[in-house]
Amino acid sequence: MNRTTSALTLLLVAVVGVGATYLVQRSNAPQIAAAQRLLDSRKLLDVLAADTYDNQPLEQPLVLANVALSHSTLIGGYRATRAGKPVAVLLRSQTEGYAGSIELLIAIDADGKLLGVKTLKQTETPALGGHLGDWPNTWLQVFTGKSSNQPTDSGWALKKDQGQFDQMAGATITSRAAIHAIHDALRYFDEHRAPLLGNEP
Repeated sequence: MNRTTSALTLLLVAVVGVGATYLVQRSNAPQIAAAQRLLDSRKLLDVLAADTYDNQPLEQPLVLANVALSHSTLIGGYRATRAGKPVAVLLRSQTEGYAGSIELLIAIDADGKLLGVKTLKQTETPALGGHLGDWPNTWLQVFTGKSSNQPTDSGWALKKDQGQFDQMAGATITSRAAIHAIHDALRYFDEHRAPLLGNEP
């Protein structure tokens, strides 16, 4: 076998290999995308107990109006249902912390009570405000069961601001930003309850 034949054979093997790889990837792309969506969904939705809903909330995002709130901006929303009935609304909220943007996923039940909060993105100082990104998060769990008016507006603040909540150690600005964003989301839910729950006539 001369050098030209060897080179052509090698080229042919390479082309066949690349083509086969492309075809395999292309044929598996839908399954890979579906698996990735499921992983993303589980990661996002672990703020809700798995047995409380039976739909795929992330597949049907809500259309949100008036998303610029007092201390935060809503960047997405989803409805969780069970047997066709709304059980929770999840609001993606963005606010400014000490070191940059903080993104929270805030789960609210159909009665307007907080089910849970998960930090999706943050760039806060490690070992201080960076603890906001821990999951599960002991500090964020304190807000579970609260609503827009329980505590009152003045209570939705840090104790150092005459409110009801402790701060994360050494992270006043981060704590304040998270509290305001959570309260914003709860108030938004109360003001837009019918469309968020799909109860509009």
